[in-house]
Amino acid sequence: MSWWREAVIYQVYPRSFQDTNGDGVGDLEGVRQRLSYLKALGVDALWLSPFYKSPMKDFGYDVADYCDVDPLFGTLQDFDRLLEEAHALGLRVLIDLVPNHTSSEHSWFLESRSSRNSPKRDWYIWADPAPGGGPPNNWQSFFGGPAWTLDEKTGQYYLHLFLPEQPDLNWRNPEVREAIKEAMRFWLRRGVDGFRVDTLWLLAKDPLFRDEPGSPHWRPGLPDRARHEHLYTEDQPETYAYVREMRQALDEFSEPGRERVMVGEIYLPLPRLVRYYAAGCHLPFNFSLITEGFPDWRPENLARLVETYEGLLTRWDWPNWVLGNHDQPRLASRLGEEGARVAAMLLFTLRGTPTWYYGDELALPNGEIPPEKVQDPAALRQKDRTPTAYHTLGRDPCRTPMPWDASPYAGFSTVEPWLPLNPDWKERNVAVQEKDPRSMLHLVRRLIALRKDPELLYGAYRTYQARAGVYAYFRGEGWLVALNLTDRERDLALPKGGRVVLSTHLDREEGVGERLLLRPQEGVVVRLD
Repeated sequence: MSWWREAVIYQVYPRSFQDTNGDGVGDLEGVRQRLSYLKALGVDALWLSPFYKSPMKDFGYDVADYCDVDPLFGTLQDFDRLLEEAHALGLRVLIDLVPNHTSSEHSWFLESRSSRNSPKRDWYIWADPAPGGGPPNNWQSFFGGPAWTLDEKTGQYYLHLFLPEQPDLNWRNPEVREAIKEAMRFWLRRGVDGFRVDTLWLLAKDPLFRDEPGSPHWRPGLPDRARHEHLYTEDQPETYAYVREMRQALDEFSEPGRERVMVGEIYLPLPRLVRYYAAGCHLPFNFSLITEGFPDWRPENLARLVETYEGLLTRWDWPNWVLGNHDQPRLASRLGEEGARVAAMLLFTLRGTPTWYYGDELALPNGEIPPEKVQDPAALRQKDRTPTAYHTLGRDPCRTPMPWDASPYAGFSTVEPWLPLNPDWKERNVAVQEKDPRSMLHLVRRLIALRKDPELLYGAYRTYQARAGVYAYFRGEGWLVALNLTDRERDLALPKGGRVVLSTHLDREEGVGERLLLRPQEGVVVRLD
């Protein structure tokens, strides 16, 4: 069976994992030094957020060279050493691929904007001003404001769905597609096990540059991009062919037991998301627990999401689940620590490959970022619009440094880190939780180990009818998972007796008859007789 079906993927945000050179920013050597921690946690693969050469306008998602390491993170030799040691420990390594856009300082874009006659002019998306002047259409950036910037020298606008310093590549140009595939091959030759592909659903854009229609859901206070329905900038039909080309590049390096994997960032409703399986993406990221679950964390809604997703998958598709990442509020801040424990049990006992975000195994909360410490460009671009609250926006709160121990700067660095530590870092860190047998860290280790059971890996999912406030389901014929999402005790009738093998409270393993009492915010895994 393919390794990635049985894997737990752990996302490392390198800037915030471990600093080894005393500049307050994490680096590749820091990741290497912490591989033993990941191995002990029980994960099977790590996904590294971008470490490419970059001006860092968007912290590496503005790539200036796809085939080199930014000095901030180290060198190619540092990466090779990290990869070699990870493989020696049995850990796979996925790296971020950012194919939708480059940095405005990438040599490709510098050449493209040099002249309308440049051989690389068509590597990016250029358009004349609207008839009355101004941007070519009403497309909006994810980071606020128009998605077009005028290049005074050549008199045309270039498209950027994110920062102006992140111009979008023109994927309709076969030379662009081949250049990205060559970048993939560069890392595949070095031995990486695959890619998490950034903004995969955005690669193709409408060639007619038609205005997007207004959204009936928009209201004041929502981001600019929410003003429109994105009929012409997202999930265009050509995207599937581009995904197939990228998959072919991966398959060039794949062999049985060593498949090179594509994990796609795709924020789409489930019926559209699953189409990317047929296009060749091994794991189109399923964010439904984030986008639809957290606003409505009730058993009936969670069951609906799982049943809908399972019902859309073909026999060849493999599910996957996500609870957090570098763009989303922290799990513990959404649900509280007890709720985060229950959510972890959900993630690791559903059918499919789970992806876990660094630090969530400590129930890290969102960081507290004072205005003068804000780093995220998405928040800084809102400063003029919401001057009193911009520091509460953006993604800095979920990117704070990993707290390893109670030494100065939490063992992350020897100097002040690039973002503030979690306020409770002296009490909430790896060293403290290692010593506490009932900590969140120990719970996550136990869940990952339990997941290796063949029925929890491959057994069918089936919702079990339970009392209000309890979400319960079978995995295969031998396991029942019961999650009390309320703040009150709940009594659950079991189909037959069994044994509680794991509680989110980590304080009971016991035989049970045909009734089970669940404490407030408690999840249990029952091995049925």
